[in-house]
Amino acid sequence: LAGIVVGPLGFRLVEDAATLHGISELGVVLLLFVIGLELQPARLWVLRRPILLLGSAQMLVSAVALALVLAAAWNLSPGTAFLMGLALAMSSTALVLQLLSERQATNGRVGRDAFVILLFQDMAVIPLLAVVPLLASGVVETHSGPGLGLLKIVVAGGGLLLVSRYLLRPTFKLIAEHAPPEIFTATALLVVLGTAALMESVGLSMTLGAFLAGVLLADSEYRHELEAQIEPFKGLLLGLFFITVGVGLDLRLLFADPRAVLGFVVILLSIKGVVLMSVALLARRSLRESLRLATLMSQGGEFAFVLLALMSGAQLLSPEQLAVAVLAVSVSMALTPLLNLLVERLASQSGAEPQFDMPTDEQHPVLIAGFGRVGQIIGRILRVRGIGFTALEIHPEQVDRVRRFGTKIHFGDASRLELLRAAGAASARLAVVTLGDPEQSLRVVDLLQRHFPHLQIIAAAKNRQHALRLYDRGITDVVRHTFFSSLALSERLLVRLGHSELAAAATVAKFREHDEKLLLKQQAVYHDEKLMIQSAREMSEELESLFEGDLSRNAVATVDDPGPVSGVSR
Repeated sequence: LAGIVVGPLGFRLVEDAATLHGISELGVVLLLFVIGLELQPARLWVLRRPILLLGSAQMLVSAVALALVLAAAWNLSPGTAFLMGLALAMSSTALVLQLLSERQATNGRVGRDAFVILLFQDMAVIPLLAVVPLLASGVVETHSGPGLGLLKIVVAGGGLLLVSRYLLRPTFKLIAEHAPPEIFTATALLVVLGTAALMESVGLSMTLGAFLAGVLLADSEYRHELEAQIEPFKGLLLGLFFITVGVGLDLRLLFADPRAVLGFVVILLSIKGVVLMSVALLARRSLRESLRLATLMSQGGEFAFVLLALMSGAQLLSPEQLAVAVLAVSVSMALTPLLNLLVERLASQSGAEPQFDMPTDEQHPVLIAGFGRVGQIIGRILRVRGIGFTALEIHPEQVDRVRRFGTKIHFGDASRLELLRAAGAASARLAVVTLGDPEQSLRVVDLLQRHFPHLQIIAAAKNRQHALRLYDRGITDVVRHTFFSSLALSERLLVRLGHSELAAAATVAKFREHDEKLLLKQQAVYHDEKLMIQSAREMSEELESLFEGDLSRNAVATVDDPGPVSGVSR
């Protein structure tokens, strides 16, 4: 819509979409890089059956049905019609994932089905981008056969694999340890754009290079940090890409021959919708889930623009055919949020469950912010129980040390919103904050509460003051770093001094109960220096009276380090 407003049919701020095309194409390049980062080998193996079954069935059946209609209507050759059918069979990754994210439905059943279908489509883009110039070899003057094109892909992919293994990871490690964050961002952009430019220089697609670079870094410890660094640029440039599409839309076609354009839109939505419903029903999804999946993904996608433009440039489509197809895909995308809203309203009026599933327990339901001594023990216990987790650690030397023992851990600052999103905070169930720096810990808690309110948060506190500030934020599951280890040491000390094990355990238990109650009382006064000092004195008196008669006068009651309080010395 913004592109239409500023374009030739609006305020004429931009007369020609070609002036924006060069930079806006980088949005698709960065999108392919981020998609590549998601394709971890282990994740692909787990999803292999639904990807192959749901993804291939939807795309191939939709492509054949659309190709038959296009061949009859536009008198296209079978190869061109099928290639165009494949382009139109793709849904909009950017649009669908955004709709799912807004409704926190990425990990619901509909969301998972949509993801695997989109994943197959995104992987299919790569061979299609290579096929278009090869198919055009019979039309455009070119002497490079299919074998040479495939050989280029193999050689380029092998070269990128060697560079990723022996150059990129050590480079990122060096930058993470010694350079400011801006250098990491610049290096990430350099890797994506440099790889894309390298692939283009050997006659292949820029998007293919970005995709391969993402795949090769998908299993590295810097994956989430790279995704967080690239995300803002991807969002801006992808938005510019859609603006460019809007500028280039020839709405005069819609007004001159509305039946042709709207008929194209109806055929596209109908064929894809029926195929998606059928595939979902065959996969034993309910009728409502199948309808939601069909409504969510029946539109054309951003890769249709890229593929159709390549086909037009290779003289496989006429300019008029390209204009009608691009306009129809754009209208189908614009209608998708409205159709989803309509289905949601109908479902709510019929008393059905909400349109989108709420997040469910996924493979990584726990997010651990800080993987030091406490975080590592938590991770080990989760592993023996078979519970997946995503761990974030800001110190690169710690990341390197832990990964040597086979534990998956990712480098990055957990107090950055983009990194939390990239690490899956939106789909996790619990977050454990074990950061040793109280200020950084509180920043992470604030971000989690503000942007991911569904998360349950458990936090480790460095000292009493830190615990009180966590209580202020409504965090009730707070464990002080040294509190329980100090209690265990005290119990052993009492036994060594001649107390029975039962008496020592009872003493420690009574002290723990008293101190935890006291901590809640101090929450209301810890901001006031005088009241805090008075509270500490009352604490000593209460402890003495509490144990009077139970212990000898030589017993000494102690508390854990309360931390600095408004300038008062410890």
